[in-house]
Amino acid sequence: MLRREGWLVNYKRVHRLYQLEGLQVRMRVRRRKHMCLHRGIVPTATRAVERWSIDFVHDQLLDGRPVRILTVVDQYTRLSPLVEPRFSFKGRDVAAALERATAPGRTPQSITVDHGPEFISRPLEDWAWRYQVKLDFTHPGKPTENAYIESFNGRLRDECLNITQFLSLEDARAKMEAWRIDYNEQRPHSSLGNLTPGEFTRRRHNTETALVARVQ
Repeated sequence: MLRREGWLVNYKRVHRLYQLEGLQVRMRVRRRKHMCLHRGIVPTATRAVERWSIDFVHDQLLDGRPVRILTVVDQYTRLSPLVEPRFSFKGRDVAAALERATAPGRTPQSITVDHGPEFISRPLEDWAWRYQVKLDFTHPGKPTENAYIESFNGRLRDECLNITQFLSLEDARAKMEAWRIDYNEQRPHSSLGNLTPGEFTRRRHNTETALVARVQ
């Protein structure tokens, strides 16, 4: 991010200053992945709004009341269209949130989910059937099968939830939405050629639009 802003710095200098300021963030140790059985080859997203991943994160307000956070990420662009905290979620709440996160004619082809009660509920199944969205369930106890959302949730935890106090549900919504926008527009990803999810999405859209115009 510093290099994107024009700073001539290297990794060692930034790391040294980072430590001197006491800004160390404990990074998760990557565990060795074990082989597991799949129902077939996991399809890879090839365009935006093709395959999404969703999950829940748990946190609490300053007064101790628990909060559940629905997170959504696009597997191709890494863009997050929704981060929504609530005191509780039911299947119809998840369906309503996805309804708000999608635009007309822009629903994903599939959504990767686990076997949580909200994701196997009838309201979400009805929503998916209405928009012809496939619910791709992971195997129980295999969070690595939904690695995109696990990675996103880890960033949300480290960079927002662990360092921010939420005074109310409305305060939590405002602060998490600010973080989501910053993540989409300011956070470069090495997997995206050091572009932010927003930049990558717009660049791909412009490229596809130019190709269509050239064919016509």
